[in-house]
Amino acid sequence: MKFGELAGYLERLEKTSSRIEITKILAELLKKTTAEDVDKVVYLLLGGLGPKYEGRVLNLADKMMFRVIAKASGEEVDKVILAFKDKGDIGNVAQLFCKGQGSLTVVDVFEALVDVSDDSGEGSQERKVAKMAALLGKLDPLSARYVARIPLGRLRLGFSDKTILDALSWMERGDKSAKSLVEKAYQVLPDPGILARNIKAQGMEKATKNVTPQVGVPVEPMLAQRIKSPTEMVAKMGKVAVEPKLDGLRLSIHFKRGAKGFVKAYTRNMNETSWMFPELARLGEEIKGNEVILDSEAVGLDEGTKQMANFQTTMTRRRKHGIDEVAAKTRIEFFVFDILFKDGKNLMDKPYTIRRKFLEETIGHQKKLKLVDYQLTDNPVKIEQIYKDKIEKGLEGVVVKKIDGGYVPGRTGFRWVKMKQVEKAHGKLSDTVDCVVMGYTRGKGKRANFGLGQFLVGVRDGETIKTTTKIGTGLTDEQFRELKVRLDKLEVKEKPKNYEIHKNYTPDVWVEPLLVVEIAADEISVSPTHTAGLALRFPRLIRFRDDKGPGEATTTSELRRLFELQKTTH
Repeated sequence: MKFGELAGYLERLEKTSSRIEITKILAELLKKTTAEDVDKVVYLLLGGLGPKYEGRVLNLADKMMFRVIAKASGEEVDKVILAFKDKGDIGNVAQLFCKGQGSLTVVDVFEALVDVSDDSGEGSQERKVAKMAALLGKLDPLSARYVARIPLGRLRLGFSDKTILDALSWMERGDKSAKSLVEKAYQVLPDPGILARNIKAQGMEKATKNVTPQVGVPVEPMLAQRIKSPTEMVAKMGKVAVEPKLDGLRLSIHFKRGAKGFVKAYTRNMNETSWMFPELARLGEEIKGNEVILDSEAVGLDEGTKQMANFQTTMTRRRKHGIDEVAAKTRIEFFVFDILFKDGKNLMDKPYTIRRKFLEETIGHQKKLKLVDYQLTDNPVKIEQIYKDKIEKGLEGVVVKKIDGGYVPGRTGFRWVKMKQVEKAHGKLSDTVDCVVMGYTRGKGKRANFGLGQFLVGVRDGETIKTTTKIGTGLTDEQFRELKVRLDKLEVKEKPKNYEIHKNYTPDVWVEPLLVVEIAADEISVSPTHTAGLALRFPRLIRFRDDKGPGEATTTSELRRLFELQKTTH
């Protein structure tokens, strides 16, 4: 396929707001793409060069892209910068200046971008600029528009992997009837390019049947539901295992022994964060097995008190520079609570009790890998007692697990249920809400110094982000400053197409839907103007959730569930 043809589809997608129409356009494109090219087309549609967990980036910031476009077109850099200030989008600027003939194929463009991404070491920045300029110089204006956006992660098509999965069903069956098959396969092997290639080559049933975990490829994590009381938990789940709920960083640990072995760690949004944890290098000494996938919580320890530290302390590890120094100050232990795969055996469909037996045989009680304790019961009073005991010990609460349940990615069914501490004051919500920041107002008075007054947040409804509250109080000066720095990097000139918002809440500045924040509130109320239909009252920022992407934000249905639970506890 010529890249110019793909660019035509990208333009159609960018101009389309209807989710179903976007899905149909994608299905049409995928149907006419060969099995050999389809993985590359899928990655490019998502603005990347591979599955998300590989973390492949081009490392070309805005200022470097100005130089790229100037070099590709023969124009002065100042003229390119002036055009960017006017248009606010690097793709539109590239389309204005780049006048190539457009004979490259999708594979040509993909491989050229991979070459830019792989270039590293001394002098690599200049080589990247030269290679990217050479590529743009060969592209027609419309193709240049989309290729120029890829290094900045701003393709601006308004959809993610989930819509690609829907499109694969439409491609094969002309409707969404195969959606569940595709999603189940993706949850275990979250590589939309490989999945598309397998479906094209093998057909839907064969490509999605019996997909097993692979060491080195993160599985979508299983998530806990909310239930109002231990009595309801037992009624829905029967006999359960009660585990402590830890305030750490959820990590999937992948271990492979041997000459080509490794230990890798992935957060719940499937980003590899192995560099954060030098301790991983020695975990092989504590694992009995050759290939293992574990589910765990990384928890920092306060060196003074030798007690578990909070999430924010653990997340000081996210700095890439000086990590050894940070690691020396904040010791980490990995509290393991599940096992998904061991030595060629897929354990995800096994009951909790069987997986637990494999887990105990695999790690036992070690120095860095700690086995999370559990108690079996079908007595609601016992669950309440365990919960109170964990709270008194400074933990967040408990997670209650159905003992005959398999490991099912996502938040489905009542297999896992969390029970967190309810705030003492009357009317406070019993759980926080993970929201996507959508934009902000610039602020007046003291807030003008921060450049930010209130920020608007929303929750997910499929691929759409719907508003639920504005937040302007409860932040420290330091949090205001940090938020402004983070949002400056995400600013866009126009409202992202997947935002659904009432005119009353239009912000001064729009930002891309990439930053997730954890919000506490006093209550949830019905709202005629917030597009989620519900509003958080007296909201306050708890923390930035760097371990979560927008795909892990709270959904509108989860928010409604919290609203219903609130009514029963008031």
